[in-house]
This record gives sequence, C-alpha cells and structure tokens, in this order.
Amino acid sequence: MITSSVSAVIPVFNDQAALSRVIPTALDILEKNTPWFELIIAEDASKDGSFELARRWAIHDSRIRVLHRDKRLGRGSALTRAWKESAGDIFCYFDVDQATDMKDLPRLLQAIEEGYDGATGSRLIPKSYVVRDQDREMKSRVYNYLVRIILGSSVHDHQCGFKAFRRETMSLLIPFIHDTHWFWDTELLILCQKKGYVLTEIPVRWIQGPDTTVRTSDILSMSMAIMKLWTRLHLTNLVRQIKSISNTQSQKKLKSWNFHRQ
Repeated sequence: MITSSVSAVIPVFNDQAALSRVIPTALDILEKNTPWFELIIAEDASKDGSFELARRWAIHDSRIRVLHRDKRLGRGSALTRAWKESAGDIFCYFDVDQATDMKDLPRLLQAIEEGYDGATGSRLIPKSYVVRDQDREMKSRVYNYLVRIILGSSVHDHQCGFKAFRRETMSLLIPFIHDTHWFWDTELLILCQKKGYVLTEIPVRWIQGPDTTVRTSDILSMSMAIMKLWTRLHLTNLVRQIKSISNTQSQKKLKSWNFHRQ
C-alpha cells in the first residue's frame, strides 16, 4: 500500500454504461492500496444520464465527488477543473472504459511514491500487452513518432489515458497548458520534460473497447496541435518561463485563481 493521499479522476462524456462498471472497480482498488483517496467524476455535459448516475453514487459514498457542466468544454478542460478541485498528494486519472487494466493502477501510483514526478501507462514499450485493430495501431504509432521527432519527447506513448503526477508537478505545469481536448495529455508530458521533471512509463495491459474510435480528423487536429506547441516552445519564452518558476510561485498562482467548488 502506498502512503500518499490520492485524487483519482475519471473524465466522462456520455459514458453511463462504462461509468457504472468503473466506479465500483476504482473504489475497490483505491480502498485496498491508499490510506486516503477521493474519486472525482469529471462529467462534461453528458446527455445520457451519466451525471445522474454519478450523483447517485456520490450521495451514498462521501469519497466520490461529481463535477458537472451544462456545456461541453472538452476532456482536457474537465481534467484541469478536476485538478483545481483535487486535494490529494498524487493526482491520477484513467479512462472510463477501462481499456487499460485497472489492476495496473497500484504500479502507477507506486512509481510516484518511489520519487518520479510523473508516471504514464504505455502501450508501446516492452512487456505491455495490447489488443487493438491495425488502423488504430498505425495511427497511434505515427502520432507518437511525430511527437517524439518534432517536440523532442522521450516518451513512447503520449495518449494512453492512464497517468499519475505529484501534486507539485501539476501545480507548476497546469497554468501553462493551453489545450482543452485530447492534446492535453501530450502537452502535459512535453512540459514535464522541458521543466526537467523525471517521468517513467509503465507497461500496461490495454484492450480496445467496442465503442472507441480514433477518427482521421482527430489525428489531423492533434497534428496541428503539435505544430502549435512547437511554435510556443521555440518562438516564445515558454521553456524559460517554465524552468524559472518555482513550486512556491506556482502554488501562489493557483491560489490566486480563486476557483470555487461547485
């Protein structure tokens, strides 16, 4: 069992069926492996009853918190909001469909306990076990190759929705993240590396769900996001700003946002 407190987040958009399955699984694993935790459901204007389901769970279990929006603002935006509302020493999140085996969560959290600033699940390193169609495999490898070549990343898999970070790491980097959708994960990992934080990749068991797809338009939009981030990194003082700000300064900046819990 780890000794740190944990804020675990599940971003949700029209995922009622998957949410009903992941909540009890997450509660069981977190209860067995952490001294204190909160499970935050970051619901982003769902129309299928996901919010109502999450609220029913929260009524009966005080460890569950539900963040609801009437207007959809994107997965990345939902994660940023969840971070601002979180209280744990470790901030982690995982996808609602449990494509990544939740049994790997303790290893992800343990990596932070061992001193890493961030840990991310990876489907593209040895010892990982992955089941997905050839089209999605190819798109994933092309995308991650572009990120590694263009943005100078040493991470192999940027988009696996299974990550954990020290609170201090998130405190410093959240103010610099611009993306509000699917590129949010990649941007966070790149900024971690530019700051000099130490990341580790955890091989995971990952099985593609029946309702998950990666559209060509998604790849194109994230490719554009790669170039936008490259521009910010090379044509502005972004890297210098990240390297110069201290953890104490970042904590003060977060407090100044005066974000109200709802």
